Amino acid sequence: MTILVVTEHKNAELRKPALEALGEARRIADQNGGKVIALIMGSGVDSLKDIPARYGADAVLVADAPALAHPHPEACRDAILLAVRKTGAGIVLFPATGAGQDVASRVAAGLDAGLASDCLALHVDGDTFEAERSLFAGKIIARVALKSGIRIATLRPNVFPVCEADSSKSAQVEILEIPAASSRMTLREIRPGAGAKTDITEADVVVTGGRGMKSPENFKLLEDLADALGGVVGATRAAVDAGWRPQSEQVGQTGKTVSPVLYLLFGASGSIQHWAGMSGARCIVAVNKDPAAPILEKADYGIVGDLFEVVPALTEAVRKIRG
Repeated sequence: MTILVVTEHKNAELRKPALEALGEARRIADQNGGKVIALIMGSGVDSLKDIPARYGADAVLVADAPALAHPHPEACRDAILLAVRKTGAGIVLFPATGAGQDVASRVAAGLDAGLASDCLALHVDGDTFEAERSLFAGKIIARVALKSGIRIATLRPNVFPVCEADSSKSAQVEILEIPAASSRMTLREIRPGAGAKTDITEADVVVTGGRGMKSPENFKLLEDLADALGGVVGATRAAVDAGWRPQSEQVGQTGKTVSPVLYLLFGASGSIQHWAGMSGARCIVAVNKDPAAPILEKADYGIVGDLFEVVPALTEAVRKIRG
């Protein structure tokens, strides 16, 4: 059994969702006597080649080409198809990021392979490949089986553990030769977002505000709390639609799905659509002045009160504890 893990990187480091995918691949390989191969794509990525071995990879393929300097979906798809054919991989794992979801579907079409998206767990035993996925706004956890020769899955960030780094480990590194690009798609420009440095889907702590924040200026309260906790700020669809926060921070069915260690929600009722995007959090804390707000029934900890009093007090308490 050969498992190919498609990694992602940023600022000369592998992103956390990629490390999580490597960890899950290592677990599956150990249980089934398999091999884990990491694929690194980009331009000038030679400095990354030794990192996958520390987190579970047996071998590393490096696709270094100008066409891969930016996340061009068709160029990435073609490189991954080459890697699959070269390695004979029967399982291909991607992080369920925006780029990962996009490219995974293209690769699945190119290989005529089964695809399970945004997986919460994988169960692999020999030729049996099953994945757990959240359906119907988190009301159902479905266990789906892939029967194709090659099985592809994208893994939800912050769900799968990362292997403890072992700097003594090394892996065979091989260069994947990439032919000249022939895509009809042209990447014209990349505009960096003005949001948090850490992607909201990768954060361990997410502090989210809804319509109850009343104005965009009041989100400064949440920014201060997020800074104190080492987290990032999120927003409900109502807050984003009002123009208070960027769409990149939207959590929910029509936004991003997050699975942080701690999720704090202020000034939002906790609609079904929002719950679909954050129900995977390990601990949920909600503050709402309405004691009948649905989120208070679902949260691990609920406070009935004025967020404009609770948030500053909470921020001050966290700062005192953390020094």
